[in-house]
Amino acid sequence: MWTVPNLLLCSFVVVRAQHEVNLKADRPYLRVQVGDSAALECCHTTNVESLELTWVIRVQARNTTLGPRNVKFSDLVTMGDRRESDTVCGTLALKSVQLSDSGLYQCFLKSKDIHLFSHGTYLHVYKPLEKIINLSENTKNKILTAEGLLLLLCVLLPATSLLYQSKRLNELERKKVAKEEENAYQGLNLDDRCSTYDQIEQAHDPYQDVCNVAEEEEEIHLEQP
Repeated sequence: MWTVPNLLLCSFVVVRAQHEVNLKADRPYLRVQVGDSAALECCHTTNVESLELTWVIRVQARNTTLGPRNVKFSDLVTMGDRRESDTVCGTLALKSVQLSDSGLYQCFLKSKDIHLFSHGTYLHVYKPLEKIINLSENTKNKILTAEGLLLLLCVLLPATSLLYQSKRLNELERKKVAKEEENAYQGLNLDDRCSTYDQIEQAHDPYQDVCNVAEEEEEIHLEQP
């Protein structure tokens, strides 16, 4: 048996079902060069027949956001729609976009009981960098080759210089040692060299000293009566 509360609850559910709108995911970001075309869309499913769709834009200005304001349509900015089974998509086509067209574009769905914004797509219009010097690919390759050769020379020349300096220092060191040895021998005369040699020989001949000592002892014993 249906009671009054149950009837009211069923009526509320029916009303909610009649005004249901499900938003589809929008493309979050679109980057377009100045002068190119841009195509935006927002899709949703609904069972509301009299649902009005319009496009709005929010613009970033310094530290604040301006809008939403309605998109102005013209020959370069047109609006349309398309349907796929139970999905309805609103489309916005912009031809020859300019830097001032950058902003967050959203669909605004409106009916008697519905006022709803879509997630939106941020359109970024950029101006490409202009080439100061227009060079051909052949010229670029020649420049890269020249840079490679210069880099190789910058590595080889210091290394060659260091090797040459090291070799020269070694030769000077050898000449210095040879000159010092020559000066040391020039300071001695022949007799000094011989006496020095004899002293060295005597110092390095211990057996000869032992024999001399033994002969001296025999002579001493023979002289005793």
